Amino acid sequence: MLYTASIIALVLLFVLLAYYYRARLSSMLAPLVPSRVKDYLSSHFPRLSFYRPLQTWDSQREQGLSSSLFDIESNLEAGDSRSGLDPQGAEEVRRIMAREGVSFDQARLIRHKLLLSRHGIDPSGMPTDPKAITHL
Repeated sequence: MLYTASIIALVLLFVLLAYYYRARLSSMLAPLVPSRVKDYLSSHFPRLSFYRPLQTWDSQREQGLSSSLFDIESNLEAGDSRSGLDPQGAEEVRRIMAREGVSFDQARLIRHKLLLSRHGIDPSGMPTDPKAITHL
């Protein structure tokens, strides 16, 4: 009886400590988790996406999220007060770059076209909804 109670107490203590230090644990363990597992978890459990470490201009530049058309260097020199790019958008662009093997600008264009198609807009900018009024 005492053995079972002590095991339950230790497990409960471990769970409480893990919950209390969850932000620190997630930032320490996040680099160790493979990207396909992160993608699966973020798509099936959206609440887990809140525990990603914040991106900064420097870290995004190091990840290759900069080009001559979208120059992060100028933002750094200008003392931009923002912490960095939109985390979800930057992660999606980074995944497109890795999956398709394209440059940053091409990945941004692919993401933009995907966003348009998700919202029912064709590449020319016209709505795909047959009920939409496009001329009078």
